Amino acid sequence: MTESLRDQVYLRLHDEILSGHLAVTERFTEPRLAKQLGVSRTPVREALTRLMADGLVRREDYGYSIVVPDMPKIRDLYEVRIAVELRGIARSIENPSVRHSAEALETELEHWYGLRADPPAPRPEFVLEDERFHAALLGAGGNPELVDALIAVNRRIRNVRMYDFIVEGRIETSIAEHIEIMERVHEGQLEKALILLHEHIGASLEIVVERASRALAARHSTQLG
Repeated sequence: MTESLRDQVYLRLHDEILSGHLAVTERFTEPRLAKQLGVSRTPVREALTRLMADGLVRREDYGYSIVVPDMPKIRDLYEVRIAVELRGIARSIENPSVRHSAEALETELEHWYGLRADPPAPRPEFVLEDERFHAALLGAGGNPELVDALIAVNRRIRNVRMYDFIVEGRIETSIAEHIEIMERVHEGQLEKALILLHEHIGASLEIVVERASRALAARHSTQLG
């Protein structure tokens, strides 16, 4: 078994879950999936382990099932995320002696300039790059406890935030917004950066809720059909 086969099985199941091709109430087992995909059970087992880590599937008494996002809870968690991330800039506005690390900001900006020059194709895994940006921006403000809080929240909303990066143009938009926010912080335009960051996260929430809800509706439609 090669690593590429493991990745192929994982990506195939990942895409079928996010696209709504698997019904919410459907239960699936390793032997059944292996037969459908024409592979052994080992790459299927490893793919399901990764999908559980993503928060997309869970183990049941007789196989696995898709995790149905609790959208009201997702909104609550986004409120926590917004409060934590905005605090990273607000504390610098309130106390001018609290400065963001110019070196950390410049390092992260170089990474995002590279992504802007050669943006990746739409893919749910881009959520990890997005999490990297927000953690780096918050970390540059010098409070590691805020970063830990953000990382904990991001893990809990990752399974729906993946929907944010599966359509054309969304990744490019996110890259451009990330760069503008970080450049404003680097230039000391903190009030403007705060507004941009708030708008950025709020827009992400509405997009995530809309796309996740659409996928759930598609799954229910598949089930009824």
